[in-house]
Amino acid sequence: MVKKAKSPVTYAKMKGIVSYFTALIKDKKLRSSHPIYHHFYHSRMDFLRPEGSLSDDDRATAVCYSNPVREEPQSQVSAGDFDYLKVIGTGSFGKVFLATHRENGKYYAVKVLQKHIILTRKEERNVMCEHRVLLKTLNHPFLVKLHFSFQTKERLYLVLDYACGGELFYHLQREGVFGEARARFYAAEMACALGYLHSLKIVYRDLKPENILLDSAGHVVLTDFGLCKEGMSGRGTTRTFCGTPEYLAPEVLLQEEYDRTVDWWGLGAVLHEMLYGLPPFYNADRLEMLRNIIYQPLALKAGVSSAARDLLKRLLNRDRAKRLGAKRDLIELQSHAFFSPIQWDELVAKKIQPPYVPVLSGPGDLTNIDPRFTELPVPHSLGACEDHGANFPGFTFINENILSLTRGH
Repeated sequence: MVKKAKSPVTYAKMKGIVSYFTALIKDKKLRSSHPIYHHFYHSRMDFLRPEGSLSDDDRATAVCYSNPVREEPQSQVSAGDFDYLKVIGTGSFGKVFLATHRENGKYYAVKVLQKHIILTRKEERNVMCEHRVLLKTLNHPFLVKLHFSFQTKERLYLVLDYACGGELFYHLQREGVFGEARARFYAAEMACALGYLHSLKIVYRDLKPENILLDSAGHVVLTDFGLCKEGMSGRGTTRTFCGTPEYLAPEVLLQEEYDRTVDWWGLGAVLHEMLYGLPPFYNADRLEMLRNIIYQPLALKAGVSSAARDLLKRLLNRDRAKRLGAKRDLIELQSHAFFSPIQWDELVAKKIQPPYVPVLSGPGDLTNIDPRFTELPVPHSLGACEDHGANFPGFTFINENILSLTRGH
């Protein structure tokens, strides 16, 4: 059994929940009769960020996007250069579409974000953070690649790799659990991606099966960098409350200072879900689940190896200072017995055959994309080349190598 798909809660619905929930947690009481309990229980919370949660540094570096100081340069790539075929994902600010470039015929995943929603929710900072992270991680094998980004008056467009293997979440839904070798392979590739982000002083903060894609060969592709925290050195900390409930580290729930080890907790939670079918401490009662994350002892059933159980215990250590990865980051994980079959250099070079290769009819195959996405309508206005608005200065990007190939040079 796996958990059901989640739908995001609105920013307005999130207000007030955090402070109330924290008070309950610290008192070790969950009053199920209180109205906010039912509000919380019936809200599927994918994105958690309370009002006023920005650090002073974040406020100091915030950009006023509604009044730009310079005009955005005209992009050589525009919305009209693509044919938008199907919806392949949804999010808080828009949708992701499978699209083909009209000149080269290549398939891309185009993330289209609605400016008015971003501005209304005051989420400009997160959108531009995702853009910056994409620019910093252009060449890592297990991170999604940005090819172009541009904007129109109403929308932002991110043209990304199309990972036609689909979400790891979708495969877990269909199969229930993965064998240990398959789970180890995915966990190792995820660990490499997270370690690389950490080397760039970036903490990911939102590892979950919905954000882990598979490419056509079966390799991991990590996506969605909207909750990343930049400028996090090895000992750097932050305390912004954000993430997805099932995968939140206890220090985040308690609104304490936390560091890059929240990503290793997240990896432990995803590995647990791959091996056991559910995240650790999962409960359909959402408040009870969050209480469990903080207080309940980790119970690991038989059926997986002792090495796997030991790794889970070390990753899901509530003391972040003692959590695996706290001292030497990725190197500690690579040295663990669970990963002893992995040749790390060959893994990063994609020389290890993935344990599962998606069966595909071609580069635009939709077999592994959830029908709840592909059945949604595609707006006809996506390709409209309206005059661009410079609400998001610095957003335009063109990979010149890709552009020359696109134009046949």
